[in-house]
Amino acid sequence: MFNISRTTTVRGLLVSAAAVGVMLLVGCATDGQGGGGPMKSAESCRATKEQLNKLDARGVQALVEAQTRGKKLSASQKADADNYNRLLNDYLGARCHVA
Repeated sequence: MFNISRTTTVRGLLVSAAAVGVMLLVGCATDGQGGGGPMKSAESCRATKEQLNKLDARGVQALVEAQTRGKKLSASQKADADNYNRLLNDYLGARCHVA
């Protein structure tokens, strides 16, 4: 049979992949109508992407995935995860990833 840690790792990867897939589907399905709505300019898309990259460099994406799995986060970690989700929704909702 499977080793518990292996099963847990596989389950964690599946949850993470599902969370990313849902975020992408939500962003694509909104067609600029949902999420944060259309960005004012390409500069706004770049600025949002830069903020996302900074949060990625700090490991915030792992916090988002942990939050998705139901793990309790500290107040500052939750704020970072929520900010990341808001920025990602704005970025995808404005279809910056397609431009």
